[in-house]
Amino acid sequence: MTSDPTADSTAPGLALTPAQQEARELLIETVRIPSVSGEEGVAARFLTDWMTAHGFTAHIDEAGNAVGERGSGPYTVALLGHIDTVPGNIPVHVDESGVLHGRGSVDAKGPFCTFVAAVAALPPEALAQARFVCIGATEEEAPSSRGARHAMHTLTPDAVLIGEPSGWAGLTLGYKGRLVAKLRVTKDNFHTAGEGTSAADDLTEAWFRIRAWAESVGAGSPGIFDRVQATLQDLGALSDGLTQTAWASVGLRLPPELAPYAAQDAVYEAATGLTADISFTGHESAVRHPKDNALTRALRTAIRAQGGTPTFKVKTGTSDMNVVAELWPVPTLAYGPGDSSLDHTPEERLDLAEYDRAVLVLTDALTRLARTAAATSPLP
Repeated sequence: MTSDPTADSTAPGLALTPAQQEARELLIETVRIPSVSGEEGVAARFLTDWMTAHGFTAHIDEAGNAVGERGSGPYTVALLGHIDTVPGNIPVHVDESGVLHGRGSVDAKGPFCTFVAAVAALPPEALAQARFVCIGATEEEAPSSRGARHAMHTLTPDAVLIGEPSGWAGLTLGYKGRLVAKLRVTKDNFHTAGEGTSAADDLTEAWFRIRAWAESVGAGSPGIFDRVQATLQDLGALSDGLTQTAWASVGLRLPPELAPYAAQDAVYEAATGLTADISFTGHESAVRHPKDNALTRALRTAIRAQGGTPTFKVKTGTSDMNVVAELWPVPTLAYGPGDSSLDHTPEERLDLAEYDRAVLVLTDALTRLARTAAATSPLP
């Protein structure tokens, strides 16, 4: 049984305001629209239409991003989320507890709709003090990160928010880096009663060596953020009677101290003497931003104003924060409602009351940030 998505409240005994009802409808409809990476067009059109109807100057850019802008001040805030999802059909509904179920509700349509709803609710003084650009990016879940790579060349922001689930009171400062190693071993077939090793033997030995190297990096560190995580993502072998082939894909999550190309060299070294051919994709450097600046202070204050305790986090995954960090070296954090452990799972869901609260937090924080920027900017 589904409930009326506007029947719940942000606090016991309090009905939703019209703005909160509209914000929920924005989210629910955005989640209803399928938008697997590379197929975001319908969702982008819906979002730009909604933003246009709510005071934004909106368009779809060359990368297919849904872009909406409000405000005329000299201080620019980029609010970069992503509107694509991984595959997997989860029937979209709001249950009796006011929880929205559906692919993308957490990762990351919920956070991006939080951005849009918060900017739509900003008071006139904030819009006079700053410029807010919401970017619903394409292909974040794909290796291309097409939307973010395009956006990073079109803006020079003073502060950046990345739309990813952190929990309404959480602030994510960093993400680990990433590298994918693709291994392949091809050998002449031989009788297993004879001398020698099979293609699968050599492939497995390469994996054992890579895993041992990964475990040695940051071995003395108590935190997983400072260590290498190695995972087998694909593994197989076959023979046609003449030739044996074995293959594997190894995903590496990298700490800030280890650049992707240094990790690549280490993998080559680990596999020295074996017959494995190795290629690499997904070179993304880890990133970790400072915790004390105007952006983090504004959000911490706004979270406390809503009765929460701000919590700083770092994540072992990657996001568009990794992509834009090089060209946007400004105060940055990721924010959004939702439990990131539900990302990509069949149980992906978002409590609408948490979404309501995140919108209130972000509206307050952006207002405070604009005020601070205006107070500290040099006089013309």
